[in-house]
Amino acid sequence: MVEFAIVLPFLCVLVLGILQFGITLNNYLTITDAARVGARQAVVTRLGGSTIDEARAAVVTAAGSLDTSKLEVYVESPDWTAAGSEVVVTAKYPYEVNLLGWVVASGDLTSSITERLE
Repeated sequence: MVEFAIVLPFLCVLVLGILQFGITLNNYLTITDAARVGARQAVVTRLGGSTIDEARAAVVTAAGSLDTSKLEVYVESPDWTAAGSEVVVTAKYPYEVNLLGWVVASGDLTSSITERLE
């Protein structure tokens, strides 16, 4: 019992760390998928009158499980009308690994997807 009482706090912190890492990884996968959706939206519907704002809206819609007020989306295209040029969609989302009130790591999760205009 004594050994268990000594080890239990370390085990709890380890489990909480694993949980926080899992949440951060899920957020990264979500913004990566959302950036991919936005880039695909931009390149497929270029001739149909799609705009950069529609590509941003597609990213925000695809990242529905995240707090979209914290999500930053950047869409870059050197020439929106020329087939063959590349569209770069970048999504940024803040993260924080917090273990019992102590912030172990924080920053921005960033995912950038490049697609060629069709």
